Amino acid sequence: MAKIAEFIKTADFKTEKHAPVIEVPAEIKAGVPFPVTVSVGKEIPHPNTTEHFIAWISLFFKPTEGKFVHHLGKVEFSSHGESTEGPNKGPAYSNPYGVFHIKLDKPGTLIAESYCNIHGLWENSVEVVLS
Repeated sequence: MAKIAEFIKTADFKTEKHAPVIEVPAEIKAGVPFPVTVSVGKEIPHPNTTEHFIAWISLFFKPTEGKFVHHLGKVEFSSHGESTEGPNKGPAYSNPYGVFHIKLDKPGTLIAESYCNIHGLWENSVEVVLS
């Protein structure tokens, strides 16, 4: 039986345009809301065309102590230059960039997944230490 984890790819976002980039403030206080920015293509731009695009980004949190992962949110990107005039002739394009405002009471790991319509699932993570 296949498992979804078998299909998730990882890489350093500085060398791979599909890996999600997670950015958090330098200091995070327990119980205080803070922004988490997740994007794809920060160092190497990802194409955003009708034929090749990032469809969505999801953000998860896994507490250091605890066995469950919590889904914090999902951003979907639905406009990639489509038009009745043809591919890449449309007036609107969505960039794979989202900001999540979250509050954490415990330290742990933020995990981002992104989906490219051609190259599949990608994942990255960052440890969160609370002050």
